[in-house]
Amino acid sequence: MKKSYFCNGNLRAVLFRRWGGKKYSAFASLRVIVNIGVLLVSYQVSANPGMNLEHPDTTDVKRRYSLEAVQVSAQRAPVTYSQVARIVSVIERSEIEAAPVQSINELLKYLLNVDIRQRGQFGVQADVSIRGGSSDQTLILLNGININDPQTGHFNLDLPVSLESIQRIEILEGPASRVFGPNAFSGAINIITGTDLQNRVKLSASAGEHGYNDLNGNVSLSNKNFENFIAVNRKSSDGYIANTDFGANNLFWQGIYHLFPGKIEYQLGYTDKGFGANSFYTPKYPNQYEHTKTTFASVKMETGEKLHITPSIYWRRHQDCFELFRSDAPSWYKSHNYHLTQVFGANVNAWFSSSLGKTAFGSDFRSENIWSNVLGEPLAKPIDVPGESGHQFTNGHSRSNVSFFAEHNIFIGKLTVSAGLMANWNSDLRLQWKYYPGVDLSYQLSNPVKWYATFNKSLRMPTFTDLYYQGPTNSGNPLLGPEEATSYESGFKYNSSVVSGHVAFFRREGKNMIDWVKLPDEAKWQSMNLTKVNTNGFECSVDLNPREIFKESSFLKKISMTYSYLTLDKSSGDYVSYYVLDNLKHKLTLGINHKIISKLNADWYILWQDRNGTYTSYVNTVAGSEVPYKPFWTVDTKVWWQLPHGKIFVEASNLFDKKYFDLGNIVQPGRWIRAGISVDLGI
Repeated sequence: MKKSYFCNGNLRAVLFRRWGGKKYSAFASLRVIVNIGVLLVSYQVSANPGMNLEHPDTTDVKRRYSLEAVQVSAQRAPVTYSQVARIVSVIERSEIEAAPVQSINELLKYLLNVDIRQRGQFGVQADVSIRGGSSDQTLILLNGININDPQTGHFNLDLPVSLESIQRIEILEGPASRVFGPNAFSGAINIITGTDLQNRVKLSASAGEHGYNDLNGNVSLSNKNFENFIAVNRKSSDGYIANTDFGANNLFWQGIYHLFPGKIEYQLGYTDKGFGANSFYTPKYPNQYEHTKTTFASVKMETGEKLHITPSIYWRRHQDCFELFRSDAPSWYKSHNYHLTQVFGANVNAWFSSSLGKTAFGSDFRSENIWSNVLGEPLAKPIDVPGESGHQFTNGHSRSNVSFFAEHNIFIGKLTVSAGLMANWNSDLRLQWKYYPGVDLSYQLSNPVKWYATFNKSLRMPTFTDLYYQGPTNSGNPLLGPEEATSYESGFKYNSSVVSGHVAFFRREGKNMIDWVKLPDEAKWQSMNLTKVNTNGFECSVDLNPREIFKESSFLKKISMTYSYLTLDKSSGDYVSYYVLDNLKHKLTLGINHKIISKLNADWYILWQDRNGTYTSYVNTVAGSEVPYKPFWTVDTKVWWQLPHGKIFVEASNLFDKKYFDLGNIVQPGRWIRAGISVDLGI
């Protein structure tokens, strides 16, 4: 499933190209121009759907290689793919279509060192973390634009796009503050949608057990100067157990206006979700319900020939209504929780080449605001809650963040070096500037083998929940500072046409970690910057391509395996810490793609997880003892028949109906069978 784009391996400098021959970019929307020559992927390459209407078998394709001319943007300035000492995992459109999943959340769970803890299925709600971090420590981008929610990481995946709208997903492992700014503490995930040069309509529908249905419609309209992509989606289910029903609607518009030189990109999205939140935040009250609405818009420009400049502006609005009791509320329950966050941002990145290498510099401004009846400081005058008659926001808070970036890249023979610095100021930090440097380097040891090493510092600002949450036994802390970490990583990558893979070792030393702590004789927990958490990890991946040996006669098309191991330790001085180290200790994923007969194909994904930590078990809403997480394995599969203009499929998640928990007492669904059809038509 995973494509590991080893950004410093020059044996396979993977060339990307937008469908139909336009410019494409890895981490495309990261404020820099990326000029790509040929569409290639590290494990598997899709055929170009812009060439004709007949839909090819997207898992049975040729692979091409190039050693030069690729520019990627896993750093501030685009450099050739072989010159960047980072690992970027990529999920291409072909793999998305083949995977037995119906949402981004499910797709990400197969990725190396990515931890997905789902509260609700099929994109309802999930926490995503990378390399043992938390959901608040992972930066989520949509076409390169920061869409993190300042209230809580639980809402970071409230996206206005469905799986059918996504061309690729790119995951940058490890800290990336000097590239993306604050909150890329343990990694970043960039979700990329795509326009199409050919006018076309794509329709899909799927249905399954528990009243599940998913309807999608995408339209691409293009002419000489414009490319436009419009997508609508409706998804719903009756739920697999009581109070797990949901309904979600998405609307998304993306466009490109071509200039000379450069282009203007714009996007606008809206999502509306309502869902039964059975035990989402406490098993004591399983009849919870939540309704969220998200609106998002951005405009970005790319221009310049010698001095390349990429400015962008964006806006995100998220409204949440949380009901502790969906019905039959007790007399002591007075009101639901209402929250509204608005984020405004603007940034610019510039870069140029010289005899000394490539130099980049830029700045970023972000304004984060919340209005609530729970979180924040008392407002001088209450504000009516939009769409909720008789309810008012009584609290609020606003803060601003400013970042400046500088980076330089040099290339000396087989050695590449990228060094950069981010200077960051936040209005909540009492006028203090903080600095976060980083250095990435790599060296080509032999034709297929490359060594790399990185050193980076990163930060994560507290969420509004960290700052202001108040409960019977908890007290937030408005004076919290940022979490900070120093990270080290080194490893080797091997790339050949038959086998590719890597091994990596890393360590993250976290200080001032936000934790709920108290002295032994105190009764109330308070959020403070006291805890230290050190993370040590090992990861490896191996990918086999049998058809490079046996050609088209091979029954097997692709076999991939990834494994990661993490260990965390913490200290908090004299204070008792509430922080639970419930990270994934072991994670093993095996993926197999094979042909059955003719146009009939199948994909299998076997996932094994062993999680550290414990959770409090509940029986009939009564708390019991602490229970350790048990290791579990699941098998997902998808079988599909390739049509001339689409495909039909049957898929099953948790094929062997395993019972497991990976987030407290939230019961995960058993076997869930679905079927569907997709068609790809011209206009």
